[in-house]
Amino acid sequence: MKNIYKSGFVTLIGRPNVGKSTLMNQIIGQKIAITSDKPQTTRNRIQTVYTCDDGQIIFVDTPGIHKAKNKLGEYMVTVAERTLNEVDVILWLVEPSTFIGAGERHIAEQLTRVKTPIILVINKIDTVKKEEILTFIGAYKDICNFAEIVPVSALNGENKENLMKAIFNYLPEGPQFYDEDTITDQPERQIVAELIREKALRLLDEEIPHGIAVSIESMKERKKGNIVDIDATIVCERDSHKGIVIGKQGAMLKKIGTLARQEIENLLDMRVNLQLWVKVKKDWRDSDFLLKNYGYSKREIE
Repeated sequence: MKNIYKSGFVTLIGRPNVGKSTLMNQIIGQKIAITSDKPQTTRNRIQTVYTCDDGQIIFVDTPGIHKAKNKLGEYMVTVAERTLNEVDVILWLVEPSTFIGAGERHIAEQLTRVKTPIILVINKIDTVKKEEILTFIGAYKDICNFAEIVPVSALNGENKENLMKAIFNYLPEGPQFYDEDTITDQPERQIVAELIREKALRLLDEEIPHGIAVSIESMKERKKGNIVDIDATIVCERDSHKGIVIGKQGAMLKKIGTLARQEIENLLDMRVNLQLWVKVKKDWRDSDFLLKNYGYSKREIE
């Protein structure tokens, strides 16, 4: 008897920093979405593709649902909430805790309005004792009408197989949307920009990362030699931030560039000559034109 082939779209939602991008990278087995311990790391909707004998899952990683403070924030929340009704399964990631805060309650409220099956994923179980996990499940089980509750560790992949089984349970029968070797629909330039932004996020002070974007000015492969030349600009909101991004005698910018170059070389599987510049564009997060310029498409939310 032939196996039933399933395929569909799965979104990962949850408050910022709960591990959505880490989980997606863990499942795909390759780094596509950037991660950091700062909120609002993921700004765009990122699609990654997981293919196996049972079927194909297209994961849609969304920005965290939070109370918006500016146009970029509004854009991020709208994208996240709109996704909920467009997918086959919702994975709601939460921290392992018995305290359910206002942020979680806000998400639960959004979820009462959707008909999509919701799998609650209690992440970061590597940080707690095994016997505590049941109490976390007990705290959450009645807040929403969950199809299933699965505890996992996105960091080390613990219980990943059970999560994959749970997802396939709720996917419809369907065709393969992408080739077996497709792992993302993100253009290479965009992943490169995000890898540079990730390094800046990790290395810079708390208040600056929210105010930075990265644009790739040019990306050209040399005719001879396995080298790609990349020119990129880090955009920040204030002159004082520009000084911090550059650092004393250019030390911080050099550090960002070195770390980013190593990951970009792994991604492209070739040598990279990376040149970074820093520009100030005041209030770019409240400008429709500049948001579009830095890859946040307004069309997605209209």
